Amino acid sequence: MLIEYVNKAMEHAHYEIIDDEEPYYGEIPELSGVWATGKTLEACRRNLARALEDWLLFSLAKGLPISALDGLEIRPPELWAA
Repeated sequence: MLIEYVNKAMEHAHYEIIDDEEPYYGEIPELSGVWATGKTLEACRRNLARALEDWLLFSLAKGLPISALDGLEIRPPELWAA
């Protein structure tokens, strides 16, 4: 489920070129704070995937809400126990 969520989130990514040393900027609008830059589009994609991974792990560790994407939902382990 986690890999599916990451793949789905990356499908939601938006990229643009900005006036910066690392001119490629990417973000996942539905996931506040998930963004990255890179010197190339591919570097930006890799950096964005790493930022997404860090954001997910931090959110899970802190029990923070994670937005559902196209019906895919990630919940902290405490919520899995019934």
